[in-house]
Amino acid sequence: MRKFNCLIVDDDEVARLKVISIARKFPVLNIIGHFSSAQSAFAVAEKQPIDILFLDIDMPLLSGLELRKKLMDIPVCVFITSHPEHAAESFELETLDFIVKPLREERFAQTVARIEEFLEIKQKAHLYESSFGDDFIYIKDGYEKVKVKLYDILYIEALKDYCILVTPQKRYCVFSGMGNLLKEEHFSSFVRIHRSYAVRKQFVQRIGSSELVLTNQIKLPLGNAFKENLSLL
Repeated sequence: MRKFNCLIVDDDEVARLKVISIARKFPVLNIIGHFSSAQSAFAVAEKQPIDILFLDIDMPLLSGLELRKKLMDIPVCVFITSHPEHAAESFELETLDFIVKPLREERFAQTVARIEEFLEIKQKAHLYESSFGDDFIYIKDGYEKVKVKLYDILYIEALKDYCILVTPQKRYCVFSGMGNLLKEEHFSSFVRIHRSYAVRKQFVQRIGSSELVLTNQIKLPLGNAFKENLSLL
């Protein structure tokens, strides 16, 4: 099992110890250090490779948001905070997850699963490339090519520089940003509804005020910046 190096930063000792206690239950996480200040964590992150940051936001001198800005080369950042009002700002810093205290083990487990998926995709991304036919896409995985029918794709999920094509049967990775992918003629039937999601128009069942429901009762969030795109549906 590959282990991912992580740092835990929280100026509240009780909260920090709780994160440490829960994180130690997941063998995939290798805790390199835990700190009461962002400055101390920054000094360590400068000296060795780190995969994951678990950060509080409201800390003296240097906040968690400011620390993330200094360490954007670290692939995964998860904020664990008592301040949900910072959620929107945090996701502008390529945040993978945002957890509101009090931290619960089952919620942390969901985050770890998401981290593993993201880092696995990142690790393998250089093996993937795609090419198009008339009504399908070939996705290359190592030496094999998988043929995915375009009309089977329910929606697209953006993960930093990668996209996940989601079908009823499986999730497929392509090494492309959402913006570039949607410029392709083959994806003209997809509409972007959120910074992280684009849906195939034919599969939309219901549109609510804050979410959209697809075939198979799949629910996806609506982003305020993309609500004008709803007219295309």
